[in-house]
Amino acid sequence: MRSPAELNTALKNVHRAGMPGLFAEVRDGDQVWCGAAGVADVATGRPVSADMRHRVGSITKTFTAAAVLQQVESGQIGLDAPIGHYLPKLVPAERGDAITVRMLINHTSGFAEFLRYAYPALKPFPALADTTPQSHYDHRFTRFDPLGLIEMGVSAPAFGPPGGTPGLYSNTNYLLLGQLLEQVTGITAEKYITQNVIERAGLRDTEFPDSPHVNGPHSQMYEAWFGMIEPPHDFSVFDMSYAGLGGSLISTVADLNRFFGLLFAGEIVSPSSLAEMRRTVRVLSQESKIIDYGLGLYPMEMPGGTFWGHGGTVWGAGALAMTSADGKRQMSVATNLQRWNKLDSSGRPQPHPIDDALAALYGVAMHG
Repeated sequence: MRSPAELNTALKNVHRAGMPGLFAEVRDGDQVWCGAAGVADVATGRPVSADMRHRVGSITKTFTAAAVLQQVESGQIGLDAPIGHYLPKLVPAERGDAITVRMLINHTSGFAEFLRYAYPALKPFPALADTTPQSHYDHRFTRFDPLGLIEMGVSAPAFGPPGGTPGLYSNTNYLLLGQLLEQVTGITAEKYITQNVIERAGLRDTEFPDSPHVNGPHSQMYEAWFGMIEPPHDFSVFDMSYAGLGGSLISTVADLNRFFGLLFAGEIVSPSSLAEMRRTVRVLSQESKIIDYGLGLYPMEMPGGTFWGHGGTVWGAGALAMTSADGKRQMSVATNLQRWNKLDSSGRPQPHPIDDALAALYGVAMHG
C-alpha cells in the first residue's frame, strides 16, 4: 500500500480541486487506511469523517444482483428463465416470454429508463442544456410507487430488442428484480436483501432508508446539476423511493469494502454465481458511453490492473467501490458534490480539475 502521506495528499487534492468533502477507505491485504478531506457542511465548516454514512446510489445494484443470484442457487429463480413466468402482469405477452432474468440484471432487456418519465425535466444526454433542476427539488418528498415507475419504463418505447447489445443501463430492470424477489421469497426485497446480504456480510452501517433522512452521522449532499444550481443545493434530505432497488442504499466506505471483499471471496454468492456476475456485455451508460457490464458488476481499468465493482450517484452524493480480482486490494470513496462539470455549447459536460484529482486518487490507491 502507498504511504498514508501519499494517500492523504491525493485525497486533499480532490478537495482543493473543488470537492466540498470526500472520504475513503483503502485496503491492501491486512493493511487498512482511511481518510477524509474537506467539509460535510459548507455553511458551518463541519468536517467530514471517514465513518460517515452516505447514499451510495447504484452500488445498490450489486446487492440486488447478489440477492437474485442467491435465489438462482436455491432453485427458486432461473437465471435464463423468462421474466413473464414470474411477473406476467408486469411484463406480459411476447416481451415477458423473450426477456430473461439475466437480461434484467445486465441491462439488455431493452426497457427504457423510467426516470425520464418520472422526472419530466430529465433528458437523455447530450440534451442536458434543456433540463431544469427544479423538478429534482419539487420531488424531494415524493413517495413513488415502484409499480407505477415500472409501468412507465415498460410502456415506454423499447430501446432495443431483448438481449440486443449494446443494452441500455436502466433502473426499470432493477425495480422489476425487486418485484421478482418479493414474488419468490414472500417478503419485501428490501427485507430479503437486509437479512441475506447485508446482515450475512456483517455490515453494521448499511441499510435501506425508512424516511427521506439519513440515520446517523452523515454529510450534507450538494447537487450542482452541471452548473445550473449555483451555489449547489443540499439534497441530503430526499425520498429515495424513486431509486428503490436500483439506488437507494445507505452505507459507509468501510462497509462497502467489506461487502465486496466477501463477495469476491465467494461468501455472498457461490463461485459459479460470481463467475456469472463477471460475464459482461456492452451497455450504453447514463453518460452515453459504451461500457462492459456484468450482473451488477463492471470492470474498471486502473493503474495496476483491472478492478471490479460499481459506482453510484444520486442527487448530491456519489460513491465508487472497486476491488482487485483476488479481493486483496480495495478502495471505496464517497463524495458530497455531484455533476460539478459545466456544459459546453453543445450541452456536453466540460472537463473539471476534480476529474483529474479523482483519477489521481484512484491511481495512488489502487496501484499499490
